[in-house]
Amino acid sequence: MVRKNTVTFNEMMNEIKQYIKHKENIDLIETAYYFAEKNHSGQFRKSGEPYIIHAIQVGYILALLRTGPKTIAAGLLHDVVEDCDVTIDVIKDMFGEEVASLVESVTKIGALKFKDEKEYLASNHRKIFIAMAKDVRVILIKLSDRLHNMRTLQYMPLEKQKKIASETLEVYAPIAHRLGISDIKNELEDLSFQYLNKEKYYEIAKLVEKRKAERDEQVQNMIAEISNLLDEHNIKYRIFGRSKHLYSIYKKMVTKNKRFEEILDLLAIRIVTDEDPVCYEILGYIHAKYRPIPGRFKDYIAMPKVNMYQSLHTTIVAGDGNIFEVQIRTEAMDEIAEQGIAAHWRYKENIHGGREVHQKEIEEQLHWFKDFSVMSDDVNDDALEYMNLLQKDIFEANVYVMTPKGKVIALPNGSTPIDFAYRVHTEVGHHTVGATINGVLMPLNTKLKTGDVVSIRTSKQSPGPSEDWIKIVKSAHARNKIRSFFQKQENEKRSLDIKKGQEMLIEELKRRNLDVVSYSEQKRIENIAGSLSFSSYNDLMYAIGVKQISLAAVIERLVKHKINIPLNNEELARMFNRQDRKHKVSQSGVRVEGVDTMKITLAACCNPVPGDEIVGYISTGQGVKVHRKDCPNIINEKQRLIHVEWDEHIEQKTYEVKLLLKSNDRNFLLSDIVTVVSQCKAGLQHVDSSVDEDRISATTKMTVVVENAEHLRSLIANLKKINSVRSVERVIQ
Repeated sequence: MVRKNTVTFNEMMNEIKQYIKHKENIDLIETAYYFAEKNHSGQFRKSGEPYIIHAIQVGYILALLRTGPKTIAAGLLHDVVEDCDVTIDVIKDMFGEEVASLVESVTKIGALKFKDEKEYLASNHRKIFIAMAKDVRVILIKLSDRLHNMRTLQYMPLEKQKKIASETLEVYAPIAHRLGISDIKNELEDLSFQYLNKEKYYEIAKLVEKRKAERDEQVQNMIAEISNLLDEHNIKYRIFGRSKHLYSIYKKMVTKNKRFEEILDLLAIRIVTDEDPVCYEILGYIHAKYRPIPGRFKDYIAMPKVNMYQSLHTTIVAGDGNIFEVQIRTEAMDEIAEQGIAAHWRYKENIHGGREVHQKEIEEQLHWFKDFSVMSDDVNDDALEYMNLLQKDIFEANVYVMTPKGKVIALPNGSTPIDFAYRVHTEVGHHTVGATINGVLMPLNTKLKTGDVVSIRTSKQSPGPSEDWIKIVKSAHARNKIRSFFQKQENEKRSLDIKKGQEMLIEELKRRNLDVVSYSEQKRIENIAGSLSFSSYNDLMYAIGVKQISLAAVIERLVKHKINIPLNNEELARMFNRQDRKHKVSQSGVRVEGVDTMKITLAACCNPVPGDEIVGYISTGQGVKVHRKDCPNIINEKQRLIHVEWDEHIEQKTYEVKLLLKSNDRNFLLSDIVTVVSQCKAGLQHVDSSVDEDRISATTKMTVVVENAEHLRSLIANLKKINSVRSVERVIQ
């Protein structure tokens, strides 16, 4: 992509008119521009430039991607709804349903506010992905918008520079990579790298510049040699050198622990020809003349990458000892390598086929995109869970296996045949009884490798997945489907237990010669459920059915409610032949009103401590599990929650809490963390600190021991004061 810092409206239109010719399409774009210019009048960016300049640059980037007139119009209008007094209905009336839909989708991304940054980012990104799944043009506009924002990031405050650059590197660059738009992906990565690690960025930039003249001469000499070789065989070709972008060099230096001088493909040459067979012919001539380095040959023509990238890669040693990476591909492959899905979507006038046709073609070309679309259609309200699913199953997928019919399925590293089965279809997963890998019957916990051909054996008589499968599967998609299966089973069992509780209550009422119709009336039972710490009729019936509460306690409350007279403890004791009991302090420090015998334990997922707001969850056969009220594992639970509270007679004890620290990597970081924990008089059960993939940030996981919520708040506040620590959060598993 040819980069210009700032283009004018006329320059943008000149680029557009190179491939869009019909007058009605040109008129649509020009009308959109003048509408945006009028509504953005008087608005300025941080750089001091009129706001309309940003809209023009977005339109120009979309033109370089050769998107259609409606996409460019939406790009020009993408901020008028959010920043100006313009409604979507106005856009629809002036520019049509399709343009309005694109503008609305781009506008909705980032429109909502959330209680914390983590939830905001997850929800924001989820909206990006769902919009992309429905219409990929939305993400082309959003990528163009982000690219120009990154080009002008120097005008933002330092803290915001780092925040935007980090988000770009974590979300937008990977999306561009997955869509195969390497031009945008490379520029986004380099710009983010510049703001996140200026020292390393300029260090590598100086090293590259220092060797530029020498490298250029070496590349030109090699191009001349290869050109003579191909001319001898009358092959049609284009040949040129290509430079490695700075973040890519940095990543190789970090991940492979190599010095700048050791990176092999700094000297790189690309050869572009007309047809697939000619690529292999050129490869043969080059290997015949130059010595190839073993293990460095990759055939991405026969086995394309998941972003549609195709090319032959080989690394050779020239006569002077210099090492070159050579890429060989066709013109069509080169276009897709640079612009990915945008090249596939390239606008051509007089070609029929609407958005739905293009979207279907993309799903056929990008194997992962169809899975992505299905996952996005099947979303729930938990943005963090959705983002985790996409991150693990889509963006970190690096194992590519095939069905017997040759369909490629991308899975996370370490995936098993069970993961594969659930990706094929949920019912295939539920009824899996065995699997063959490359024609050989293998255990279901076998880790799959790229290139494996997997066939799943199913049985209609299968009772369903095993609970052990949750520990075996790697993909969040499979894990969620297995959990849903058991949740459905548990709901069915719960219904039976509720019915059993109803029958037990009626039998006990009959045994006591009480009026069954009056005392078993649902409304009356609902009236006393709260006093027994149950939120509904069904919760109380369930507790009776699984014997988590005695029938005597229930009927005691029913009788009290029936006669509507406050009875003293002696009268109640005589009525039900009970004896006064001394208050028992629960080992967990939590009590349930009216129930002393129930097993109560603290949930390990959210580790509540005294002072946290808590709620009880009635679990099958395990009594009451006490969770923090904001624990995502019970946030959507409606029927099985009961009121619990911290025991006022609680003995002095300590509680384990898991924390996650995000920071910039530096020397003595771990030492400072341990010192602060000690100074706050907290215990340290476990600590594990590791450098993140970007080699800039660090993640520290720790288990601390505190007395209560106030003690924990004090500890977290002091940890946040440590130099380079960006965030400290309690972990919920």
